[in-house]
Amino acid sequence: MSTQIRVLKTDGDHAVAVARLSELMDMDPAAGTAEEAELELLALLIQSYEQTKFPPTPPDPIDAILFRMDQQRLAHKDLVPYIGSMSKVSEVLSRKRPLSLAMIRRLHAGLGIPADVLIGEGQELSVDSTVDYTKFPLAEMQERGLFGPNKRPLQSLKEYAEELVTGFFRCASGLGGQPVMMRATLHQTGARTMDEYAFKVWQACVLRKARAMTLKGTYQHGVITSEWIRNLTRLSTFESGPLLAQEYLSNHGIALVFERHFDKTYLDGAAMLDGEAPIVALTLRHDRIDNFWFALLHELIHVQRHLTASDPCIADNLDDKTRTSDQELEADREAGEALIPEAAWVTAPVRISHSTEDAVDLARQLQIHPAIIAGRVRKETENWRLLSNLISSAGKVSDLFNNQLACQ
Repeated sequence: MSTQIRVLKTDGDHAVAVARLSELMDMDPAAGTAEEAELELLALLIQSYEQTKFPPTPPDPIDAILFRMDQQRLAHKDLVPYIGSMSKVSEVLSRKRPLSLAMIRRLHAGLGIPADVLIGEGQELSVDSTVDYTKFPLAEMQERGLFGPNKRPLQSLKEYAEELVTGFFRCASGLGGQPVMMRATLHQTGARTMDEYAFKVWQACVLRKARAMTLKGTYQHGVITSEWIRNLTRLSTFESGPLLAQEYLSNHGIALVFERHFDKTYLDGAAMLDGEAPIVALTLRHDRIDNFWFALLHELIHVQRHLTASDPCIADNLDDKTRTSDQELEADREAGEALIPEAAWVTAPVRISHSTEDAVDLARQLQIHPAIIAGRVRKETENWRLLSNLISSAGKVSDLFNNQLACQ
């Protein structure tokens, strides 16, 4: 006797269906009969209900490893190539040490255990990853708090480098788990080559800070003109000039961000486009007023003339005297001209006298900070002791931005 079949909605419906299924199985209906069709349909309905009501529990990663060891008659020592050492094998199998993504990748490739079983529910693993995460500045990233408050020994940082680094990028304002891949122009011809892994981390820190800022205006291409830059340089006469400069840029939709350089990046700053929004990022590697204003204007010339969708990031080491690209030479020239016009400089008494009085007089005439004049004299003469009083009395720029330089 057949039963009317309907979608199972309650546990009572399920119990009735299971009883009828058992009855049909005892009957062992012949192929092609109505009873066989009823049996197959009931089995599908029961399976669907049970999967909804009682979702399958994901296999335990360690149980999966032990099962594969039993299948292939593997001893603990056979896992050393995948996990790293006998002590690590023992710790992993006793659940005292978590599997790293590097271990998971090797176990998947070597023993054929599904990666999703090893990594666990809700996580992702790129089995074909070619990024060497141990090349990132792990110790420096930890010191800056980019991996959270807990400290790890160096060996642990290297072992869990992939999850730590991808976790950092995932948290960096929606940057995803992969390193920032904004193509950067590095005009470097000197002996010191930038560490691009460290630069990607610095770039992510800059983007995170810029995206957290609320700018007061919207950037309009063409807003940066000679007069616009001249109005900006006049702000240098104030003690809070760098702060005023940040506000001035914000009013025009440009983010001015401060992020300390990472070791082996040799960075003074960079100009970037985040979509259509310009970012000027400074490291304050040389924490002086004169360097701040020159680096700021240098990056703004890049924003004005050089950044494009196909060239969205230009990074600068202003100490590299061997830079010969047209872009860098133009940015140097225009930044210098904006601060101290060549016509005023060639006749300025301070070029010869190197006196404080002449430096202050020229600064007053040009409406800029005297430290900028001092910086020009020191650079041209390569005598860094000249006019030190004007440099030191200006103070450190970082003192104005301590909260913004802190890790976020």
